[in-house]
Amino acid sequence: MATKLDKAIKRELEIDGKSYTIIMSPEGIKVTPKGGRIGRETSWRTLLGNEGMGGGMSGGGMGGGMAG
Repeated sequence: MATKLDKAIKRELEIDGKSYTIIMSPEGIKVTPKGGRIGRETSWRTLLGNEGMGGGMSGGGMGGGMAG
């Protein structure tokens, strides 16, 4: 059984030698360069698009949405 996301959690991720801070909260997700303050943020509703909270994700999952 999965744990309910009821408060923000922070994790570090390294991609191509660059470190990022990932913050997941009940409202959405934010990705910032480690040590930075400005990053990319999106709500879960936006991430899921028209599927909203009632349908499944189409198009193969979470690919590509946060490239930059």
